[in-house]
Amino acid sequence: MEKRRVVITGMGTVNPVGGTVADSWTAVKEGRCGIGPITRYDTSNMKVKLAGEVRDLDIDGLLGRRETKKMDRFTQLALVAADECMADSGLDRERTALDRCGVIFSSGIGGFETVGEAHRRGSERGYDTVSPFVIPMIISNMAAGHMAIRYGFKGMCSCVVTACAGGTNAVGDAFRHIRDGYAEVVLCGGAEAAVTPLAMGGFTAMKALCEGADPLRASIPFDAERSGFVMGEGAGALLLEEYAHAMARGAKIYAEVIGYGANCDAHHITAPAPGGAGGAACMAQALADAGVAPEAVDYINAHGTSTPLNDASETAAIHAVFGDHTGALMVSSTKSMTGHLLGAAGAVEAIFTALALKEGYAPATIGYQVPDPACDLDIVPNVGRTADIRTALSNSLGFGGHNAAIVLKKWEE
Repeated sequence: MEKRRVVITGMGTVNPVGGTVADSWTAVKEGRCGIGPITRYDTSNMKVKLAGEVRDLDIDGLLGRRETKKMDRFTQLALVAADECMADSGLDRERTALDRCGVIFSSGIGGFETVGEAHRRGSERGYDTVSPFVIPMIISNMAAGHMAIRYGFKGMCSCVVTACAGGTNAVGDAFRHIRDGYAEVVLCGGAEAAVTPLAMGGFTAMKALCEGADPLRASIPFDAERSGFVMGEGAGALLLEEYAHAMARGAKIYAEVIGYGANCDAHHITAPAPGGAGGAACMAQALADAGVAPEAVDYINAHGTSTPLNDASETAAIHAVFGDHTGALMVSSTKSMTGHLLGAAGAVEAIFTALALKEGYAPATIGYQVPDPACDLDIVPNVGRTADIRTALSNSLGFGGHNAAIVLKKWEE
């Protein structure tokens, strides 16, 4: 079967720098930092005081209080992003074959806030007293399930759970699902809401988080003084559509998805493979799938977590794949602004990558001060730049050795 073309026709997001795509992209272009003191719980007895929270969002007003009471925060954020995405796409569901529309939506750890609250209540009053909605609130696939119900999408409905790679895996899997003829439309992306005492305590115990007090020196990818990632929360949703289907209904198109790579380091539960070998193989796989040479890539939205191991390994992986072209690449980490959204990260970053292509603008890696010889890339330090970006790559590298990369192409009529 001939491989079909796949385009992005709708996008929605809520994240630490904005409650919509437009607001988020404006913040990214201005280099705004969305990291600040944690307000969702008391941090007095905890080491980590900073996170990238979603603030000033009227979830009850957007979704209805009766419904939100039955959802964990990760699902709430997912539906806010999905509603924006669906409205943005202009898809007329009454004129669309809904059995040819699917949902592939990720979450790395699902309803962690609900887990913590249910445990507290159960330990105090007995576990038979917990809410009957506890199980459907905590399972990671529930955001995807809610979306299928909400929009009537009767095709494949799945949740990719690959830690920090999940959002990119969801977009890539949706791309393949359409390209190979199984659907015309797939709503994809990821959501996470792990700014909770239990989740933050767990990541702190494994020495993964930055324990600093300065929001502007906390999430500092590729900087020599980086000391761990900053937890973020949010969601990103994209509507992927088969090219002819999109053109027939006159849809606007943000970018074309042309390649996808997914593999595993098979090395360690948290640390990347030496020299970034798995990430390099994944990027090479994505480029081969897209049928483009490394020299054709202009910009990479890096995984760039601000951890010592990740940033050096990802740099080595980029050198391995791009060789002499590495010096001509712009490689930035928007996690410097949003923090790390775990299973939502790749989805939000796919949105930023699509907009970078559409507008010809490479976002900055903000907060950069101290160069690291192990991270010798053009990371677009501190100030974004206008550039002719025609082909871009977005990387996600997750615990367990999960790697995912997608290749996007500038849309031209």
